Amino acid sequence: MTDVWSPIKLGNLQLPHRLAMAPMTRSRARPDGTPGDLAPEYYAQRATMGLLITEGTQPSEDGQGYTNTPGIYTDAHVAGWRKVTDAVHKADGRLFVQLMHVGRRSHPDNTVHHRQPVAPSAIAPREQMFTPQGMQTVPEPRALTTAEVRQTIADFAHGAVRAIEAGADGVEVHGANGYLVHQFLAPNANDRTDEYGGSLKNRARFAVEVVQAIAAAIGPERTAIRLSPGLPTGGIVEGNANDDLYRYLVGAFDKIGIAYLHVLHIGNEELVADIRKAFGGVLIVNRPGRSREQVGTDVAAGLADMEALGSMALANPDLVARLKAGAPLNEPRVPLFYAGGGAEGYIDYPALSRV
Repeated sequence: MTDVWSPIKLGNLQLPHRLAMAPMTRSRARPDGTPGDLAPEYYAQRATMGLLITEGTQPSEDGQGYTNTPGIYTDAHVAGWRKVTDAVHKADGRLFVQLMHVGRRSHPDNTVHHRQPVAPSAIAPREQMFTPQGMQTVPEPRALTTAEVRQTIADFAHGAVRAIEAGADGVEVHGANGYLVHQFLAPNANDRTDEYGGSLKNRARFAVEVVQAIAAAIGPERTAIRLSPGLPTGGIVEGNANDDLYRYLVGAFDKIGIAYLHVLHIGNEELVADIRKAFGGVLIVNRPGRSREQVGTDVAAGLADMEALGSMALANPDLVARLKAGAPLNEPRVPLFYAGGGAEGYIDYPALSRV
């Protein structure tokens, strides 16, 4: 049995233990996508986690979907993220920037360019999203041309290079939660007839080529991806129909030799067990809603090498100390997850020393 507090090597990094902070949208960046002034403190407060995975960060203008999310493609973005990475490294932490292109899950009112969203196909997600004008229906996206798909792959690689310039230890591709990569994987969101649609391998091609491009640009040891097999969000309908696609993907990522694979686990135990067998690198498993008593059970069982925690880490900047000491946990203030853009519900959760 491996203990969650035992050290682990991830890419070129030596981590002190096996807990990661899951990526969580906070909507506190400036309108141009530069991380906000409080972001360095927010991440540095949580630097005792074995690995920090940042909020979703768009690699291009078209990648943005929500208001006040950060980018990583301009000089201003790089300078803003450099303040974050410097603060985290000063606190002896390690940080991967999550590259998130939302695809069709966007609204023109939320972006700088106000353009129609882009996606694998012109299929709307049939959902509403928050905009500065209130809740609005997400419009039908424009289908990317084959040339634009290839440019989007290049955009991901460019974002990865810029993240490393900003001092990040690596990048995680957001291939989950109904966003662009996930849209390419799902048959009900991808009806393309070129090499990026149709067969299992064609629908997987975009994800594989994004990871290959990033690994070629910054090294596989600094490259990772997050997947959410079967997750019904953003209009995605997979069920277990895509299980073999995910098995194929995991084999492809294993051959590339990426730093880690991050799986959002919603209950398909057979598939996650198969992923564990097929992937020889570090496997991070995130089970939404787990209790503190369940922390470490997937590592102990050999199903995961690391575990990612979301709202528990958001609400407890010193989560590691609290778990080790058996101390009480702060409760997450859900209404403040995305609200206001200020310190409240962001950097004001008390540490044990203040309780």
